[in-house]
Amino acid sequence: MDARHCAEDTLKQGISVHCWNFQLLCSFYKHRVFVADVHFMMVVVDNDGFNEKLLARGSRNAPSQPQTCVAPRAPVRTRARPEGNMVPRGFRALLLMLLVISSVSEPDSRRDAKRRLLREKVRRMFYHAYDNYMTHAFPHDELKPLTKTFTDSLSELGNLKLEHLPQDYNGSALTLVESLSSLVILGNNTEFEKAVFWLSENLKFDIDARINLFECNIRVLGGLVSAHILATDSTNRLVQGSYKNQLLFLAKDLGERFLPAFDTPTGLPYAWINLKYGVTADETTETSTSGCGSLILEMGTLSRLTGDPRFESAALRALRKLWSMRSSLNLLGTTLDVETGEWIEYSSGIGAGVDSFYEYLFKAYILFGKEDYWRMFHSAYLAVQKYFRHGPWYHEADMRTGKATYWQLTSLQAFWPGLQVLVGDIAAANSTHREFVHVWKKFGVIPERYLLDHQIIHPTEKYYPLRPELAESTFYLYQATKDPWYIEVGESMVNSLNLYTKVEGGFASVRDVTTMQLEDHQHSFFLAETCKYLYLLFDDQFLVNQNYVFTTEGHPLPVMRDWQERLPETFIPTNWTFFKTDKRTRGGSAMSLQLCPALSTPSHGQRMESACHVPDARGNHRCLTDDDCGIDSSTCRRRSCSMAGYCGLWLSL
Repeated sequence: MDARHCAEDTLKQGISVHCWNFQLLCSFYKHRVFVADVHFMMVVVDNDGFNEKLLARGSRNAPSQPQTCVAPRAPVRTRARPEGNMVPRGFRALLLMLLVISSVSEPDSRRDAKRRLLREKVRRMFYHAYDNYMTHAFPHDELKPLTKTFTDSLSELGNLKLEHLPQDYNGSALTLVESLSSLVILGNNTEFEKAVFWLSENLKFDIDARINLFECNIRVLGGLVSAHILATDSTNRLVQGSYKNQLLFLAKDLGERFLPAFDTPTGLPYAWINLKYGVTADETTETSTSGCGSLILEMGTLSRLTGDPRFESAALRALRKLWSMRSSLNLLGTTLDVETGEWIEYSSGIGAGVDSFYEYLFKAYILFGKEDYWRMFHSAYLAVQKYFRHGPWYHEADMRTGKATYWQLTSLQAFWPGLQVLVGDIAAANSTHREFVHVWKKFGVIPERYLLDHQIIHPTEKYYPLRPELAESTFYLYQATKDPWYIEVGESMVNSLNLYTKVEGGFASVRDVTTMQLEDHQHSFFLAETCKYLYLLFDDQFLVNQNYVFTTEGHPLPVMRDWQERLPETFIPTNWTFFKTDKRTRGGSAMSLQLCPALSTPSHGQRMESACHVPDARGNHRCLTDDDCGIDSSTCRRRSCSMAGYCGLWLSL
């Protein structure tokens, strides 16, 4: 139905919906989802006067296309007094007005003022955390805000049992490394320059310390290569002194110390490595899917910057080996053995241990343009939507059977809506994001693990370590929709963080969300991600005329034409988009054609395959159970089996 019919049906049925009409532009070169701000207003003239309902927002120049009706929140209602007797008593009329409001040319002054106010709030949050770290913890790794001391935590990250801790390790200024790109985004070039030169002169990696490869990669290597790119950006001239690629030299030194971890029969890297001595003889062979499948952005960037292919080759070999271990359902487990290539834990989801694997497949495709990444991601994404998704939630399932194993929410899952925005599945992203917002508002923050089947917090995982994932998804959704509701969500998060976690010595993690008891730890990602995404939500000036991919630790990497590989001439048929030009038919991937197929309609001979589409099990759409039905291509909703035995988007009565 079109926007008018969607609105009219809404009025007849007395239900409150928003009719979204987004024509998403997912550009292979621009790599940023954007829409203009357009409002569809329905005005109902009744006996009492005017009753206006804001029903929808959509794209300014979007072509006519079917609408997807969702119910994100109640419509806005306003009333105005009728003038004279212009409206006869008992007369009811329906007027549909299209108000085109450009957020660029006609900004809402009050909304802009509110965003500026919130931006300054986040700025103060960042510097409260940063200044306390520099005063009480630098050059050690992280701040302990309650006691105003420090912890050398790089060797403890991922080390739940705190085994094999180094004796003489005195920190690597981890929080400073993580803060570099945030300083640039906040416009503090002076502090950025000071930090760059201090690290250039003092940071060393020839240390007897056993570190987690995944954590050190996303935090330290990612922070260094991102800061190096920012420091050498000729358009900004952030570093005015004699910078001679010192951060890149440090990054290469660190990357070379990573390489022995990949020396396994499978090519899958060890989870732990000693920065000075390499892999020890008694090192564990167990690792996670994220641990060996989320290295390609940082190591690939290091290869592109240095011209040394070893780093990208090692990460890509591990990624391909991991993908080859998937089940027939295109699902992967959570933990595995790097020596044998056998799975240890068959249950997995989109949360801890697996999350960034999906994220890096798609972002690597954006950054490097290799079609292999898209093929892997597309298959994995379809499997997630088919076997993990339950309404707006995602449970865990056995990779071999697809059967649900654990019905739980984990705070790390909150990154998923942000990834879906990049894919173009806005409706699905919005649905899941709103559930996380509901949990945040219920507890004040998000607990680490919430048991969906029992509706209780996990008894041993009640903490909130200042995680950024919900802020990240909120930022992406606002960029895609410009819906001011996401600004309200960001405001709620800022207020909660200041109310519950701010202390004199910084920001403290929450040990128990039911009592708001605090823990003496300010994680480095609070400055690298949480504050960064909240700041960008309220002020995205850093992104104007720029194209960045943010790593899983929030470090920006530029999308550059020189890094893009030439796309192959042939594509997997299910990913093809056919279009006729000069009497020829060509194959092209959805992203390279600047289309979001999930919300596009066939026209002019085009046939487009949605990124979220999962076909029904049978071509005739017959079914015995809901498991025989797939995911609808236009709405990204799960199809169900009717009493008559056919798959469809049936309404529950």
